[in-house]
Amino acid sequence: MHPMKEFLLPDLICPTCLPKEHRLELSARRQTGDDIVDGHLICPGCGRRFPIEDGVAMLIPGAENEGHWRYEDSETLNRYLWSHYADLHSVGGNTAAVTAWTCALARSFGTSLDAGCSVGRIVFELASGGPAVGCDLSLSFVKTARRLARDRRLKYSLPLEGNLRETFEIVLPESLPSDRVEFVVADALRLPFAKGSFRQVSSLNVLDRVGYPLAHLYEMNRVSSERDARFLLASPFSWTSSDIPEERWLGGTATGPYAGRAIDNIRALLQGKGKILAPPWRIAEAVSVPWHMRSHRNHCETFTSETLLAVR
Repeated sequence: MHPMKEFLLPDLICPTCLPKEHRLELSARRQTGDDIVDGHLICPGCGRRFPIEDGVAMLIPGAENEGHWRYEDSETLNRYLWSHYADLHSVGGNTAAVTAWTCALARSFGTSLDAGCSVGRIVFELASGGPAVGCDLSLSFVKTARRLARDRRLKYSLPLEGNLRETFEIVLPESLPSDRVEFVVADALRLPFAKGSFRQVSSLNVLDRVGYPLAHLYEMNRVSSERDARFLLASPFSWTSSDIPEERWLGGTATGPYAGRAIDNIRALLQGKGKILAPPWRIAEAVSVPWHMRSHRNHCETFTSETLLAVR
């Protein structure tokens, strides 16, 4: 059991009612001090009841058991655990990306959000500076991140070669605190947080995997403070029509409103083009970092995440 932390409650809104922002009301069945074990979060507008089960808040506008099916199987989970935490138990992993992203994010900068947080590494990094929230559509990812936060260690395995497997153990160092992190199930296209809830937000390797990338940017902008805010965005921009209709791509096409490279189009959007994202942001940093996904001992997929740090 790992209860939901109450510090999250004041900022929670109904994702079904967006763009209207109705604050969710807690109806707790089991609560220990400020920690909520079971209950519901109820919208006073539409009456929707969002369950909290074993401390996990399910804040998605669809069916209660909805999840991102592609990310629910154990082998996918283990690959993501390796990509997030291998540098803590092995040589290599994604040290370069984690270091670059962590250095771009400020310390002691108020409450932070990592949208599409997967198994949570950046949320733990953010928590060294203040309360940090991670959200993901995958219930498997969220439960695993919460278990790691509770136990501070976690074993998993990946193929070594053929049918042979290799077991790893993640042990969180003291520099990655658990007491100020929370993970919820939520959709990065309809974030269940009030306008201006976070002074620091990140979207890392998510933009080209959501069904409507511009809506995701709009949501990240909405939940960010209008002043003294930081937005870290990274993506390899692997556009595929099977994931996203081509008319919604933010780059990678020769014609249309977002013709050309996505990194250039997103930079322009952040800086105020079309007044879609307001107030405008200033690009403080632009880097490219490698990201590795392991299949077995001798096979890793590598892609490049183009990264922008925007401030306002």
